[in-house]
Amino acid sequence: MAVPLGFFGLFFGYPVAAITARGLHPDGAWQFARIGDVLGDPDVLNVLWFTVWQAAASTGLTLALALPGAYVFARLDFPGKQVLRAVVTVPFVLPTVVAGSAFLALLGRGGLLDELWGVRLDTTVWAILLAHVFFNYAVVVRTVGGLWAQLDPRQEEAARVLGAGRFAAWRRVTLPALGPAVAGAALMVFLFTFTSFGAVQIVGGPRYATLEVEIYRQTAQLLDLPTAAVLTLTQFAAVASLLAVHAWTVRRRESALRLVDASHTAHRPRGVGQWALLVGVLTVIALLILLPLAVLVERSFSGPDGYGFAFYEVLASAEESGGTFIVAPLDALWNSLQYAAVATVIALVVGGLAAAALTVRGPRGEGPTRTGRLVRGFDALLMLPLGTSAVTVGFGFLITLDEPPLDLRASWFLVPLAQALVGVPFVVRTMLPVLRAVDDRLREAATVLGASPLRAWREVDFPLVRRALLIAAGFAFAVSLGEFGATVFIARPDNPTLPVAVARFLGRAGELNYGQAMALSTILMVVCAAALLALERLRTNRSGEF
Repeated sequence: MAVPLGFFGLFFGYPVAAITARGLHPDGAWQFARIGDVLGDPDVLNVLWFTVWQAAASTGLTLALALPGAYVFARLDFPGKQVLRAVVTVPFVLPTVVAGSAFLALLGRGGLLDELWGVRLDTTVWAILLAHVFFNYAVVVRTVGGLWAQLDPRQEEAARVLGAGRFAAWRRVTLPALGPAVAGAALMVFLFTFTSFGAVQIVGGPRYATLEVEIYRQTAQLLDLPTAAVLTLTQFAAVASLLAVHAWTVRRRESALRLVDASHTAHRPRGVGQWALLVGVLTVIALLILLPLAVLVERSFSGPDGYGFAFYEVLASAEESGGTFIVAPLDALWNSLQYAAVATVIALVVGGLAAAALTVRGPRGEGPTRTGRLVRGFDALLMLPLGTSAVTVGFGFLITLDEPPLDLRASWFLVPLAQALVGVPFVVRTMLPVLRAVDDRLREAATVLGASPLRAWREVDFPLVRRALLIAAGFAFAVSLGEFGATVFIARPDNPTLPVAVARFLGRAGELNYGQAMALSTILMVVCAAALLALERLRTNRSGEF
């Protein structure tokens, strides 16, 4: 645990604590009265209220649309299922600026709906809610559907043999088993939408602000660090509470169910009802996920002289691209790949050690030890970077890692460090179920036969977790590619990443800038989709929540 604790303490706890202290302890004295002043401000209360209710509405809408999809992916077998499963996951790893661009191309001024029917939804709350469904559909499909596929269908069939109707059997047998998974997915969706930043800014416009948007505004635009510090602490407390509840639902799910091989539970659709459900789910996926992505690709090829590669060709030259960057915009692709590769290595080392620590158990039959309870608390702490303000983390990096021996402000290494913070939770959540499934007796047998701890891990654990390790690496790589909130603060102008380049193009007027943003977004989307398709081929029944 020492390495993960040290990494999170130095590169997460220290920057966040420092920027918070700078806001509330500016002149050598704590100003706690500022907390009451900020939280009593009517404008801040409005932001808090909007943050909560839009997160609740987004969660409800996502569950309503994605739970049928979870059933279809879990229990029905149809051509192209693996490919479609990877495709619905693409939005989850896309940077928010890219997803926001896709929705603007569909719903905004001059978008597809505007051109066809004169319908615009940008700057409305509906655009925010739909964008959140677009992002989080895969969270429900993968967490709930992954468990649903492993539930033994014979239990529900036995209930029906005993006289229960179809709905009653599902309500009394399947629903209680799925309850913790549904609650866990709902909490994760609520967490992601509670801290939403890019989607609210791009498709919602200046009328709407979540806590994360307000923290960015107070930090980067108004330079009001005390107010930003109070808002950061408020968001931190809310996220910590949500993660504690999520950790409880995960433990409940892991300890209460007996699972079967998922390959034996899926079948071809039977009857009108299942075919109708399959068509309905495919329609929702086509309209909410595939259509925005398709419009994004279409806009990237729609140049001033008709369809072609004009926007892609100018990406190879800094001058021809309009002078937005001092390097060719296409260099951002190479930068992103290098940063993501280094971030993946860091995330695998830190997340792998953390997952190994979280498998600590008490002696068989004696319940969890005190150490076991401590590492379970550490499990929730590892998820904090997913819900903490990336703006705070990025700004905290700049003001804390500026003195020897950690003067990293001008170092390229700062970017992969920030990206690894969001990769570690995915590594932990992917590897933990597999590590916990390894029989302790195998390790004990290897030790009795004289194997050192390192050789026991190499001979026993590694062959069993190898595929999960590759899946974890793929997810860490994909989310590192899309990280934006912290990277935008610390990426050097001569080494931009793809999301940063997209955001800078979108921030400038003109058809050339917009087209290049769409072209870079399409490139990033293709890279993420390729990584996710490779992951689907490696996926096992116990490959974790993602």
